[in-house]
Amino acid sequence: MDKNIPLINREISWLYFNDRVLQEAADPTVPLIERIKFLAIFSSNLDEFYRVRVATLSRLANLNEKAKEILGYNPKKILSQIKNIVVKQERKFNNLYENIIVKQLAEEKIFILNDKQLNVTRGEFVKNFFRERLLSTLVPIMLDDDVPMPELRDRAIYLFVKLTRNKKSRFALIEFPDNLPRFLVLPETNNLKFIILLDDIIRYSLEDIFFIFEHDSMEAYSLQLTRDAELDLDKEVSVKFIDALAKSLQKRRKGKPMRLLYDSEMPPEMIGYLVKKMKLDKSSLIPGNRYHNFKNFIAFPNVGRPDLEYKKNPALRVDSLSFGKSLIELIAKKDYLISTPYQSFDYIIHFLREVAIDPKVREISITVYRLAENSKVIHALINAAKNGKKVNCLVELRARFDEQNNIYWSNRLEEEGVNVLYGIDGYKVHSKICLVTRMEKGKPKYYACLSTGNFNEKTAAIYADHTILTANKKITTDLISVFKSLSRGVLPKELKTLIVSPIDSRPAIYKLIDNEIKIAKSGKKAYMIFKMNSLADEQIINKLYQASNAGVKIKLIVRGMCCLIPGIKGYSENIEVISIVDKYLEHARVHIYGNGGDELIYLTSADFMTRNIDNRVEVGFPVLDEDLRKEVRDIIDIQLKDNTKARDISGNSINRYHKTKTETLTRAQIDIYTYLKNKNILP
Repeated sequence: MDKNIPLINREISWLYFNDRVLQEAADPTVPLIERIKFLAIFSSNLDEFYRVRVATLSRLANLNEKAKEILGYNPKKILSQIKNIVVKQERKFNNLYENIIVKQLAEEKIFILNDKQLNVTRGEFVKNFFRERLLSTLVPIMLDDDVPMPELRDRAIYLFVKLTRNKKSRFALIEFPDNLPRFLVLPETNNLKFIILLDDIIRYSLEDIFFIFEHDSMEAYSLQLTRDAELDLDKEVSVKFIDALAKSLQKRRKGKPMRLLYDSEMPPEMIGYLVKKMKLDKSSLIPGNRYHNFKNFIAFPNVGRPDLEYKKNPALRVDSLSFGKSLIELIAKKDYLISTPYQSFDYIIHFLREVAIDPKVREISITVYRLAENSKVIHALINAAKNGKKVNCLVELRARFDEQNNIYWSNRLEEEGVNVLYGIDGYKVHSKICLVTRMEKGKPKYYACLSTGNFNEKTAAIYADHTILTANKKITTDLISVFKSLSRGVLPKELKTLIVSPIDSRPAIYKLIDNEIKIAKSGKKAYMIFKMNSLADEQIINKLYQASNAGVKIKLIVRGMCCLIPGIKGYSENIEVISIVDKYLEHARVHIYGNGGDELIYLTSADFMTRNIDNRVEVGFPVLDEDLRKEVRDIIDIQLKDNTKARDISGNSINRYHKTKTETLTRAQIDIYTYLKNKNILP
């Protein structure tokens, strides 16, 4: 491998992806409430980035020269770049919220009031709410020079309060309750709508909290601490592992501080007090705005017109699939493709419910990664076990930030008689697969459900994914081997149709790319199209550069980080990359290979990241049905033509909107819905 290939650092690339999210918040064509939600997504993304990626870099930075050798770059330098970019993005974020969105809300007669803007009537309403609902939940922590600073909870919001009496100061912290809504809608006046944040309700009522302390003045500023959230876990996959994970989750709250986000209006004296008291590295200080933990704004109440939010399109039907018919009978005859959220995830629930009560079904095997809070998938599996089916459910306990939820469900499944598997030592199971064994004419017949996304009805409403329902023997035969291996805690090998990480993926992908290189060198048309969330694996990037140099035309749709740089002479002149960020999260992974005119299309749960290729159990599966291949291809073609929400990915990371030769506006997520609606219209 060429070690000097052009690359964008993955952390820097990720920050420019998050900037695309911020672009959506800035886009005046996006409905106003949705723009607030994009601010929330940006904020939530950045929280996780600091908890995981910055935390990892900070650890590596302590290795000094050894880290440079291993990584090929200086982590301290990257950390410095990250801070510079984040500070600029926070400024952009603050300007967007304070100077644009708040003003546009006011134009819609919706006013976000702070504690200084309450009149007598609204002030009384807020005070009553505070005394009835809030006061009993708040316990201020008085800070003392002689007593160590208490441990602040990860991502909790605090008010840092300064009480002054005769030029002497004392400080206190108030932790916000996390079991109450962040927003309070105040009584309407003359068709004017008013909203106040919990933050300002507390500020307005500080006298009720600190009345026992004499003071001449009082000021309060918000802050939020983000900690290292990476877990050092016992790798043993067993009951001991579950216990170790549960204990590690408790420790997560006390990880090393990564970022202290503070109100930029906070006086230097108060900032200095925090730095000294908390023993903070100054590099962890990030000035922010008045409000933190902006992810709560995802639930910002729409008290205005319905068109301030995206219109909720009804989920489309899948041609010839019916909730009133046996899906098993239909799948026995042909394969079906479900493209969520355009089409209904309920088909997958319906499939699981049917096999749970079908007397001919003997066994159900499934892998689950992220589950909905009140999972219909789990309820169907429990129902199947109660109906005497053998149910094998592999629950990935290490799904980051969903560990607690998955522990709960694994315990519940075991209590209900489901055979719960915990995967393979050292490898996360990230595949999304299900296999059903049904007795027909005295012999077992197999039905399968394979997806690019999680078996999660909640995320399926906003994540764009593809799922295939099939009884094709080429696929089900391999799935039998996959589940047998997983039940024994070993990696699947020697499969004929499926491409399964970590053993098969890299050689299989290389073989398919090499085939395109061979075709290009023979003078024939050679091309590849890949869609994924992230592209960071350097070996695959090197392989794509080789293909580009051989004359293979490559088009990439990468939503998140992309370390490959297109358009570089001698490396990537034949590579184009776009990223689509819109109302739905683009989550599907699609591989298309020209194959000399006999096009091959694969769907997969894996991104082109080293962890997905080498360190996880992922399943890629071919689209074998000719009609479904055309449908996937049509959807990808629509996305490649997007000139509204697609951005060009380039080395300068400026996120310029993608332009096409035609002046006709194409917005992929709108046009895909129209395409599927017209394709599957009732006769």
